[in-house]
Amino acid sequence: MDERGTITEEGMIYPYPIPTQFLHNPYYHLLGIAATSTIHSSIFPAFTERMMNIQIMDLESRCSSLQSELDSTTPTSLLRRNQDPTSWLPRSPARHVLPSHRLPVTCVAFHPIFSSLASGSEDTTIKIWDWELGELERTVKGHTKAVLDVDYGGPRGGTLLASCSSDLTVKLWDPNDEYKNIRTLPGHDHSVSAVRFIPSGAAGMVPSSGNLLVSASRDRTLRIWDSTTGYCVKTIRGHVDWVRDVCPSEDGRWLISAGNDQTARLWDANSGDCRNTFIGHDHVIECCVVAPGTTYPHLSSMAGQKKPPPQSSSAEFIATGSRDKTIKLWDGRGTLIKTLVGHDNWVRGLVFHPGGKYLLSVADDKTIRCWDLAQEGKCVKVVDDAHAHFVSCVRWAPRMVKDGGVGGGGSGVGGGGGMNGLASNGVGGSGRRDDPGGGGGGGGAGPGPGNDIKATIRCVLATGSVDLNVRVFAS
Repeated sequence: MDERGTITEEGMIYPYPIPTQFLHNPYYHLLGIAATSTIHSSIFPAFTERMMNIQIMDLESRCSSLQSELDSTTPTSLLRRNQDPTSWLPRSPARHVLPSHRLPVTCVAFHPIFSSLASGSEDTTIKIWDWELGELERTVKGHTKAVLDVDYGGPRGGTLLASCSSDLTVKLWDPNDEYKNIRTLPGHDHSVSAVRFIPSGAAGMVPSSGNLLVSASRDRTLRIWDSTTGYCVKTIRGHVDWVRDVCPSEDGRWLISAGNDQTARLWDANSGDCRNTFIGHDHVIECCVVAPGTTYPHLSSMAGQKKPPPQSSSAEFIATGSRDKTIKLWDGRGTLIKTLVGHDNWVRGLVFHPGGKYLLSVADDKTIRCWDLAQEGKCVKVVDDAHAHFVSCVRWAPRMVKDGGVGGGGSGVGGGGGMNGLASNGVGGSGRRDDPGGGGGGGGAGPGPGNDIKATIRCVLATGSVDLNVRVFAS
């Protein structure tokens, strides 16, 4: 000890006298002080406080680690910390593999609000899953032949599940009453291939489902039904062969259909008139989808337009997938914009990313492909072996509902102006939808650009396959 204090062998200097037996205690050197017990706390009053601070920091670190583990337990919790949902793309492995069907899975659909996922199968059943937990909730029976499509929707305050089948019927089920079959809609003369609720609401808002639904059939027709009465209010004719798929525009004014006649057709849902026919595929068209308004900046650039249409305009662009292994992008007037080549087998399903930058496709080559619309439709990601067999269907989870009744379908936002600037009278989505009893929300303002859109996107995708499984891909 000199006038500066105690000097240790390592050259550390302490301003207090230190007993020799403590000089070699590692805690002195770790903390930069000379006391490690309460005996010396009176000599070194900061020591006890320093030790308590270290213990508090350690506990905070452990708490943060445990919270991180908790946050990673469900897809929804992961969404809260996803930095940029507009750029999220699915990747292997799937978060959940859901086995239970006894024959190939043909269709999937998300409930608008709750974490329910419906799947239909050739085994004649519909299964309801909790897609967050990966658990089977119930099996719904009623169809006598293969279930070919399912969709959630219906009037606000009364979400329904619609299904269609090779037994020639469309059925309505009530999720709020243990999925009781409340109505059967007969009328088609052959297998019913697809069913969708037709959106309705104010232009420019987030998609909201109404009372009407549309079905497509092997009898070459589309039929529009009133879900509250069960009556067929309109039959649309024009296709010359099996109609495989149908999709409404975001405002519910337009319908796009496609099928075995190798054409897609755009219909005025109110009048039933065919506005445009899309010719270019060399084989059966398996699927079609209307592009949401969020895609317009990218698709309009691909189409050579100087500026994109307003997002309030609907049915400006569509996409079709075919057994000729290609995907074609069109403008609403029937002009082919781009052919996307990459799949090695029939293209079975399409869905636009809600962020507007990507188009996702599934096919019988067992893959999911992600096409970047900002790069002229370049394939930027392939999820190989997404299933062990043909991938038959795909759906994107609806946007998260916020205060004010926001909801919506898997293909994004939009609605409003209608094609060619025609006034439109509602809002809708071209994917499966979510709603707490109210068909996608309706009434609340739709998400605007930037952070509002990002905040509503759920990074969850579901697929079904001939391998009998449903898979859920989540961030």
